[in-house]
Amino acid sequence: MTALALLDYGSVAIFALTGALVASRAQLDIVGFAFLAALTGVGGGTLRDLLLDRNPIFWIANPTYILIACAAAVLIFFTAHLVESRYRWLLWLDAFALAVAVPAGAGLALELGQSTVVVVLMGMATGCLGGLMRDVVVGEVPLVLKQGELYVTAAFAGALVAALMTEHMADGLLALGAAALTTLALRAGSMVFGWRIPVYRSRPPRA
Repeated sequence: MTALALLDYGSVAIFALTGALVASRAQLDIVGFAFLAALTGVGGGTLRDLLLDRNPIFWIANPTYILIACAAAVLIFFTAHLVESRYRWLLWLDAFALAVAVPAGAGLALELGQSTVVVVLMGMATGCLGGLMRDVVVGEVPLVLKQGELYVTAAFAGALVAALMTEHMADGLLALGAAALTTLALRAGSMVFGWRIPVYRSRPPRA
């Protein structure tokens, strides 16, 4: 099994857990758990494959990804009531999922010989869009849009590290590892230390 396949498996599994946790907060039935877990788990990778014209899409070529997402949904369905502070668990699982999904997306684009711009965008899409779909479906403010937080910025930085290191180094695995650490460090720093980036502030029109 290749490193990229392992990254895809990891991102699907962890993102699926976050989808199931959101389903528990929304008090859905077990089918709703499975739907939200699968949507979150494969959403970003699906768009990545569509944009890269990868045929067939990764989870159609290997339905094991869907089974993993459903297993995560069942696990959370029967254990979520045992977890205190589910939202905090959600935030940390989502951070780890982001750190796995970004190098998965960037790595696939690199493997296909895409330009630096495309590599960065594919890393960001793979990392951010599954969680965005999850939050929109249940009517929550998406984590990717929380004011000033390092989420999309963390994904951007991680994907950029993967692209630049691969361009200047022979070891692709080292580049993907650095991308994961960069993404996780920035996202965790935003959560723990309150790291933020400036946000737009409107000014009243001049008289």
